[in-house]
Amino acid sequence: MTLRTVVSWNSVISACIENLRFSDSMELFYRMRQCGFKPDETTMVTLLTACAEDGNLGMGKLVHAQVIENGQPVNCELGTSLVDMYAKCGDICFATLVFDRMFERNVWTWTAMILGLAQHGLGSKALKIFNKMEEYGIKPNHVTFLGVLCACNHAGRVEDGILLFQNMQHLHGIQPMIGHYGAMVDCFGRAGLLRKAYTFITNMPIKPDAVIWRILFNACDMHGISENSWIGKKVRKKLLELEPRRSGNFVILANKYAEVGMWEKAEYLRRNIRDRGLKKMAGISCVQIDGSIHKFVSGDDSQVAYKGIYILLDRLNLHVKMVQCE
Repeated sequence: MTLRTVVSWNSVISACIENLRFSDSMELFYRMRQCGFKPDETTMVTLLTACAEDGNLGMGKLVHAQVIENGQPVNCELGTSLVDMYAKCGDICFATLVFDRMFERNVWTWTAMILGLAQHGLGSKALKIFNKMEEYGIKPNHVTFLGVLCACNHAGRVEDGILLFQNMQHLHGIQPMIGHYGAMVDCFGRAGLLRKAYTFITNMPIKPDAVIWRILFNACDMHGISENSWIGKKVRKKLLELEPRRSGNFVILANKYAEVGMWEKAEYLRRNIRDRGLKKMAGISCVQIDGSIHKFVSGDDSQVAYKGIYILLDRLNLHVKMVQCE
């Protein structure tokens, strides 16, 4: 293009983010500034979305600094994006600070704060924010309820979760989606109410998917429920019926057998994985150092400093064991 405007730059940046090309979106932002274009509110909101999705706190802070430097007012949309970015990038304290300093908030602002607190395990604080939101007369939406139900999970407040789930339908007229049902199953499961969770699933008005059954399966594992118990058998059967080619389900079962010394069954399942040609997706973790994000894939030794990393991990594992023995 021979003629570019802020709108055209924003469009390309947004397209990169929609296609999960977060690094490209940041590079375009730098080029935009080098070309003499001043980013507007839309640019900042779009970039903050990219930082939130990529978990890049350093870049998110840089965008926030640009907002302050440009003298842009932090209105409802921009403030909500800042709260969401800080919460998703792990800085819940700064997310709370931005939220508290906002003069104008809408349902999405409150929801972003509630979800952020819930995801950081601060369930009781999230529920307080929800109560405050209702006091201000802000009507919650389906995402808000997903956040408060997750908050109940982390806070262990099962009765509050049941009440909120009922109020969502009967008081606010919001029909539960599969995510809300999953949150309730998780709420029961974390509290050890596995029979109640199973009954809740079987009484769902919509067909439970594999994710729902996997939540209950993980809860059984968390509370040491034997795979041979009636609930363990039923959950395993349902899970394998819905996802017969998901290797992760077989790996979890094989590990459970191995933990209790049932080596023949564990080996049978692992052989089944190999014979079917199933492959488990490798785990990925990220760490941010000096503004750069480094990704680590399970079993990948391509990192230049991988030997030093493994030595450090061995030392940390040894330190943890020594602390546990004291």
